[in-house]
Amino acid sequence: MTQLSAAAPAVGLVDEAAYLEAVAQARKAADAYYGSGESGLDDETYDRLLRGITAWEDAHPGQIAADSPSQQVAAGVTAGDVAHTVAMLSLGNVFSDEELTTWAISVQRRLGGASVAGWAVEPKLDGVALAARYREGRLVQLVTRGDGTTGEDVSHTIGDIIGLPLTLTEPVTIEVRGEVLMTEDQFAAANALRTAHGATAFANRRNASSGSLRAKDRAYRVGQTFLAYAALTDPGHTDDPILAGLTHTRLVARLAALGLGTTADTPLATRSYATLDEVLDRVREIGALRAGLDIELDGAVIKADNPADQILAGTGSRTPHWATAFKFPAAQKITVLRAVQWSVGRTGVIAPRAVLDPVDVAGTTITYATLHNPADIARRGLMLGDHVIVYRAGDVIPRVEGAVAGLRTGTEQPIDIPELCPRCGGGIDRSQERWRCARGRACGQKEAIRYAVARDALDIDGLGEKIIVQLVDKGLIEDFADLFTLTHDQLLTLDRSGAKSADNLIAAIETAKTKPLNRVFCALGVLGTGRSMSLRIAAHFGSMQAIRDADAVALAQVNGIGNDKAPVIVQELAELAPIIDKLIAAGVNMSQPGFVPPASTDAETDAETSAQNAKSELPLAGLTVVVTGTMTGPLADRSRTEMTELIAQAGGRASSSVSARTHLVVAGDNAGSKHDKAQALGIETITPEELAHRLAGHLT
Repeated sequence: MTQLSAAAPAVGLVDEAAYLEAVAQARKAADAYYGSGESGLDDETYDRLLRGITAWEDAHPGQIAADSPSQQVAAGVTAGDVAHTVAMLSLGNVFSDEELTTWAISVQRRLGGASVAGWAVEPKLDGVALAARYREGRLVQLVTRGDGTTGEDVSHTIGDIIGLPLTLTEPVTIEVRGEVLMTEDQFAAANALRTAHGATAFANRRNASSGSLRAKDRAYRVGQTFLAYAALTDPGHTDDPILAGLTHTRLVARLAALGLGTTADTPLATRSYATLDEVLDRVREIGALRAGLDIELDGAVIKADNPADQILAGTGSRTPHWATAFKFPAAQKITVLRAVQWSVGRTGVIAPRAVLDPVDVAGTTITYATLHNPADIARRGLMLGDHVIVYRAGDVIPRVEGAVAGLRTGTEQPIDIPELCPRCGGGIDRSQERWRCARGRACGQKEAIRYAVARDALDIDGLGEKIIVQLVDKGLIEDFADLFTLTHDQLLTLDRSGAKSADNLIAAIETAKTKPLNRVFCALGVLGTGRSMSLRIAAHFGSMQAIRDADAVALAQVNGIGNDKAPVIVQELAELAPIIDKLIAAGVNMSQPGFVPPASTDAETDAETSAQNAKSELPLAGLTVVVTGTMTGPLADRSRTEMTELIAQAGGRASSSVSARTHLVVAGDNAGSKHDKAQALGIETITPEELAHRLAGHLT
């Protein structure tokens, strides 16, 4: 059986002094984590430290420190003035298949050797535990977990949390327990509000949730999301007809029926399984879904599904014996921001990049991370020397979420923001969040040409960086459109250029004239577009002239553009008009193969119907297709752009991410997480060879 993950190695403690130091460090981190939500240790490091503490205590039971974080819920560092009728406990953790198996055996032992009557598996949500009390169907109080015995009243947030309706669908008296967290959009909105009111941006979503729950004096309100996973009747009588006899799986479904937020009817829904092998398969499914979610989770929770088994297994002082969490490898870590590098792209956009102390995040060593733009740096309040949270999930580019302000020492330094263009020394256009060199594309002239001739665009073989530099420096070309008017004699003036190489390059340039419109449009390097968007635009309009004639309203109709990007594209096309005119004059193709124009008169109706019928007969008609991994067989030499074009010609729509709306996944060698996610969602998955067979009449 494939291992889900290796157990996080415990921190080795050699003597009592090291043990007491570890206890102090863990308590400090826990105090910040459960208090403000901001800790100086990432989850994986804290887990390793706590495992080391626990291992020491197991070996030295007579030397356990009274303030050890292993002895109390939430490390005993938070409390409140509202008593819990039934303790809100933490969960124990396992980190590997073997540890989960050992834990399951311990549960069976507590049942006197009897088999567990089913296991419930659900996601471990990475948020803040909360109890919501309803009286006769009306929400009356919200209480944090605190130290498990008492919590803090946060009822001032009633009305701000999706998933906690003010009134349930039935007039029941019940206490619902679950997790408060933020979606990606909620996190962005919270930070926008926070920085607009002069505060530093939240470092991460859990920090934002915890801080927003406790804040009472803010001039703004922050939206969050609640997902329920437990309930009890007031005042803790579990024999009430509302919940009587319900397995955990059925309980979650019951809470959803009452109108509460749950994971029911989603791919993360709580499900019950008879065997541990089935449990491990489900844990893998949840792990595969993790990268594409709008919420954060850090593991899966496994519980005895039957309430009779739960009662018989019992609970400890901190954790229930009948439930545990399988922790996934961390998708975010804390490291130090050492420097910020500024680069200039092909369109003149000035982009900052964080230089970090190397850190392993989700199996990849991260040294650099995106910072987006100067405004983003200001919003996050970043400084050189800051301990920052770096986030990466799946194929997402690493990014800096924010600084851990509590770890600042006073030695941090402001980040130097450039006054002039880092490449050419010219002025900077600061009219938008994404700064640009005032010279625009002229500053990134050579980079723009390299982009235009690359494989995903015009794919001009033999036109490498050294030749481009010579062509520009000798004044033979100003932009990539000038390539199409180059002569054989001009190429012979280049260093190390002979007659044969000049002939080959002229032939490659001539071939590029016949590329489909989407390749030509991609070569233009229009802001906000790339190879996929270029294909959508070309397929939508059919010709360069139609694209140029389109206004912002028409462009906004293209899937993925919308009202924000459309005016930018219109402005870009106006700026690129001289280059487009030169391309047309040079005889470069300006139409999209297979384009079917919409009928505009009644006389054309029959022709339109015929064209649409023909399109519906294409082998991928109406399907959203994701290609992942290395292509093999007849498709082995196809680039990702060529695969996208092939899918479009066959009537499909190529997508870069797997979701519930995906119809087909083509999985080549080393397909990775996208293949796993497709399997978890039950999406049809085929090999490149099988796709080639389906498209036999469309391969060129």
